Amino acid sequence: MKSKQIQALFLCVALGLLLVSCGKDANKNKAGQLEENAPVLTLLDSATYEFGTVKEGDIVEQSFKFRNDGEFPLIINNVTASCGCTIPEWPRDPIAPDEESSILVRFNSKGKPGPQVKTITVYANTMPAYSELRLQGIVNQAADSTVAL
Repeated sequence: MKSKQIQALFLCVALGLLLVSCGKDANKNKAGQLEENAPVLTLLDSATYEFGTVKEGDIVEQSFKFRNDGEFPLIINNVTASCGCTIPEWPRDPIAPDEESSILVRFNSKGKPGPQVKTITVYANTMPAYSELRLQGIVNQAADSTVAL
């Protein structure tokens, strides 16, 4: 009698392990499908804008155009800049699949003489969850600059 109980217990444990492992595979497949169908932020131009040489105090503006190449709406959660002198503006509404939009970035060069590289990080419901944009160039010091050398 005890051997039948042991066999039944062994059978239950084996079936339980089989069910657990099947569930994990199903979850992996679902995650893979979500990644494949996730929104895709595709830049239509370069991720880096070279603004060349500007005079200190000038404001540099660049519009980074992109398209959602995914199968679900693209939602930009936040856009941050590496410096308070750089201000991004982005669409707050979801961007439908195959729809285009843009992120406007303004860099105020006041008090920023010399070589400049400003990084703008875009957080969205994409895989990976963020993308980076860059503004770079040289700011010539203004003659009346109060920046100490």
